Parts: sequence; C-alpha cells; structure tokens
Amino acid sequence: MKMSANKSADIFIYGEITKYAWEEYGEVSSITFKKDLDELGDIDTINLHINSPGGSVFEGIAIFNMLKMHKAKINAYIEALAASIASVIPMCADKVYMHKNSMMMVHHAWTWASGNAQELRKAADDIEKISKSACQTYLDRAGNKLTEKKLEELLDAETWLSADEAFSYGLCDEVLPANEAAASISASLFAQYSNVPQSLIRGISQQAQGMTDEEKKLRNRIAAEAKAGAAYIETILGGMYK
Repeated sequence: MKMSANKSADIFIYGEITKYAWEEYGEVSSITFKKDLDELGDIDTINLHINSPGGSVFEGIAIFNMLKMHKAKINAYIEALAASIASVIPMCADKVYMHKNSMMMVHHAWTWASGNAQELRKAADDIEKISKSACQTYLDRAGNKLTEKKLEELLDAETWLSADEAFSYGLCDEVLPANEAAASISASLFAQYSNVPQSLIRGISQQAQGMTDEEKKLRNRIAAEAKAGAAYIETILGGMYK
C-alpha cells in the first residue's frame, strides 16, 4: 500500500490470497491487509490494483468486507488477472476498470473435506452457501446485465472472461487500453482449475524455467510448511467441533 497526494492511496493485491502469506512472494492475507489499511489513516480515495490467481475464500471475503465498510471511494483496477475469490474483491468498488488484455475468472467455491457421511454433507452445504454469497455479490454489481441463470452457467463452466466480456455482463464499468502487466501465476492454484487459458499455462512453464534451483527449493519448502500448518490447525479445529 502506498500513500499518494490528496488523501488517496494505492493498494496492490499482487499474488495469492492466503492465510499463510509470504509478502516477499506477493501473497496477501486479511491480517496483513488490515494492518496496512489501518496504517494508511484518513484517506478519501483508494485505488485498488489487482493481479491475483485467487486463493482462500474466507481471507478474500474478509478483505472484501474491510473495503466495503471503508469510507473512501474505491476504484478497482484489474491489471492482468482477477481469478476466483480475487474476482469477488473488486465487486466492492465504486468503479471497476479492466485493461483490455486482462482477464476475470469466475467459478463456484470449492473445498477439501474428510470425515463421515454427516460431516461430508455439512461440508457440501457450507460450500454451497459460500457460493451463493459470492453469486449475490456478482449480481449486485451487474444489475440487469446479468441474470442469475446466466451467472450460474458461467460459474458452472469455470469461465475465464475477457475484459470486454466482463464489461458486457456488468462486472466491470470501463475497459482501459492494454498494458504490459504479466498475469500473476500460481502453479499450485492453477493446477486445481479446469479451463486455464493456454497463454497462462505457458507463462507458468516459462516462470518455472526462469527459477534457480535454490528458488525452487525455497518455494517448495514454503509450500510444504504452509500445508503442514494448515493440516495441523484443521486437526485442532476438527477436534473442537466433534
């Protein structure tokens, strides 16, 4: 986050949205976001810049609500990619802008679940409620440009929208000229999506080729530690609710 003149600030969500954020890799969590937002103090305008493959639904919802409740006018700019929960966050803005060569991906929320039949049914019910909440967020932004039936079709198909398509559905207010920003790439997240455009898949491959062995080892270690921490916390929470 950067302060600008005239009581305005630029906020950048450039990376995965996760509870276990490593800022050096551009990752964002609701905790780090709130801390930085509070430090901005009294501002009238927020320019929100997004280039993110998505991530944690609840972390993203928390960020959405922080911005929605903020008194500042919010202008959201999708620089290259707003996928999954990162496509929900800009829906809080007063105006949403997309560069001509940027993309927005929408899909139903998903989760991992384990346990007995009752627990699995509850997990399915919970994730359906989360999806319905996100669905309403899109509809509120789109107005009469997008019906609930059409939105369901887009979500079911994991749809990657161009800027012009997002504009036609009312999910952005203005299409800006193309820029040179590269889409934020998360190989682990993209591997779980079904319809990733080939251009982004090539970008993942090129990114991996450009990494040194030490960088690859460090990323693998960070990912392993994050997964282990998440599994440990899930074990604790699971014990609390049983």
